[in-house]
Amino acid sequence: QVQFVESGGGLVQPGGSLRLSCTTSGSSFRTYDIGWYRQVPGKQREVVASISNSGVTTYGDSVKGRFTISRDNTKNMVYLQMNSLKPDDTAVYYCRAENKWRAIWGQGTQVTVSS
Repeated sequence: QVQFVESGGGLVQPGGSLRLSCTTSGSSFRTYDIGWYRQVPGKQREVVASISNSGVTTYGDSVKGRFTISRDNTKNMVYLQMNSLKPDDTAVYYCRAENKWRAIWGQGTQVTVSS
């Protein structure tokens, strides 16, 4: 069974930075479009950023100019560089991978922005 795993979450002060990673041990990584989502209790999961299998990126309005999504197909990795973090960025962050055969969610990683 193909799995995607997130890492890199943690506690950071406002204005700080974190880099999240999403990876899989499965094959065909380069065929997946990858999205980062986040969710706080009581709210719907929202899209943060996405990168297509061809490298086209999109961002949610709340993170434009602060977050950068990238991928390294040689390492089966997608990254979310998060700068100028705010308390409102506190959430569980999930990666979602989709190709024409399947869609897979990771288990999530907690990001807490607090002083």
